[in-house]
Amino acid sequence: MSFVVPAFAVIPVTEASQFLAQQPGNGDNGGQGEDFGKSSPVGFLILILFLIAVALLVRSMTKHLKRLPESFDEPAAAPEAAEAKADAEEPVAKTEKPTAKSD
Repeated sequence: MSFVVPAFAVIPVTEASQFLAQQPGNGDNGGQGEDFGKSSPVGFLILILFLIAVALLVRSMTKHLKRLPESFDEPAAAPEAAEAKADAEEPVAKTEKPTAKSD
């Protein structure tokens, strides 16, 4: 089914479409005034504050990462050394902790 415009309506339809396609002339311009897209000094200040905060966070994280050990795995030589040291010392008697009686 096709839409056919009668001959007497062709001129009003084309005039209406041209009117609807125009930009509004009331000075609003859809929120795009002369200052549209420009940055304000407050925005620049906020950007600078964010950059300073990121720099301080990177510095802090670098300090924390330097304090970490090379590896979290225990070295293989440490348990052997601990066993040899324990064998050399005299055994110490273990004391039992009193247990609470429940009624």
